Amino acid sequence: METFLIDVPMPSMGATVHELTVISLRIQPGARVTKGQKVAELESDKSVFEFECPCDGTVRALRVAPGDVKPSGSVLFQLETSDASLRHLESKGGAAAPQPGAPAPKAEAARAIWTPRAIKLAQEAGLDPAKINDIEATGPGGRVSGDDFTQYLARKKNA
Repeated sequence: METFLIDVPMPSMGATVHELTVISLRIQPGARVTKGQKVAELESDKSVFEFECPCDGTVRALRVAPGDVKPSGSVLFQLETSDASLRHLESKGGAAAPQPGAPAPKAEAARAIWTPRAIKLAQEAGLDPAKINDIEATGPGGRVSGDDFTQYLARKKNA
């Protein structure tokens, strides 16, 4: 059976959600996956959910890393498959060679991951989340939530 490479996109979550945060990946290049297998945990500004593989195949390349915030429709990973119903997702780039800037393991493993809501609140307050390192992260999976940021701001104002 003929196989081809597809670009599996970040899902669309409706008219008001334009980007998603990658919380975790449960796959690696070379892994065999099945349709419906949970391959990633993603977060919008409204919810955290598990992303399922759209078909059987072999993961050829990851295009995101945990902590990345990506727009809906951007490539999550590349998959080699024989599922003709997904031919419309066929990779335009062909080979699964790493793209420039492809994610590598992050050296800042101890740095907290921020939820989209927390990032938005920080930016609205004129702060850069990447420069805040003294915030307590109590959200799911140890992420900085909007409530965490609100409490952080209150502590800073009272200090």
